[in-house]
Amino acid sequence: MEGEAELRRSDLATDPLEQFRDWLAEASTALEAPEAMALATATPDGAPSARMVLLKGFDERGLVFFSHYTSRKGRDLEANPQAALLFHWSPLGRQVRVEGTVERVSEAESDAYFATRPRDAQVGALASRQSDRLGSRTELYERLAELEDDLAGGAVLRPPTWGGFVLEPRAWEFWQHRESRLHDRFRYEPEPPGGWRIERLFP
Repeated sequence: MEGEAELRRSDLATDPLEQFRDWLAEASTALEAPEAMALATATPDGAPSARMVLLKGFDERGLVFFSHYTSRKGRDLEANPQAALLFHWSPLGRQVRVEGTVERVSEAESDAYFATRPRDAQVGALASRQSDRLGSRTELYERLAELEDDLAGGAVLRPPTWGGFVLEPRAWEFWQHRESRLHDRFRYEPEPPGGWRIERLFP
């Protein structure tokens, strides 16, 4: 169809990380939060769970995000370190799916990122027992006030139950919207001795 967005095999970089970098840069000009991504995890017996998190970095290791290790996602990943990520950039008619294994980043990396967060976010991370039951919002505010009193304006250290994760991709999929739902889909999978095989998928 004339003027319709199209994704061709010849458009794609040979390395999915390079392709992702290009698409993320384009998404940054069209969306307020292109780094928002759905994170899907599962318990060891296969019960799924999904939530939105923020991409905080990516490189040859994989894609990095931060959270509470004691949260539901953290507990899932501790017991079953496999996950999937989904970026949905509606204004561009694009999605990126990433599947892989997850591990914690180093404590030094978590410390370095935590130090860049606004103080309110640092204290919030210290106060929250993410995913646990909370009786009322008043209880949360009281906990925040107590912590501020204890800190007395001093530095906030990263709690040991909070830090980073990195997802090491074992597969990427790049999806471009087409009319009549005949979308363009390409999947990258590792191919020895270190490259990537690219295949077009049925929409």
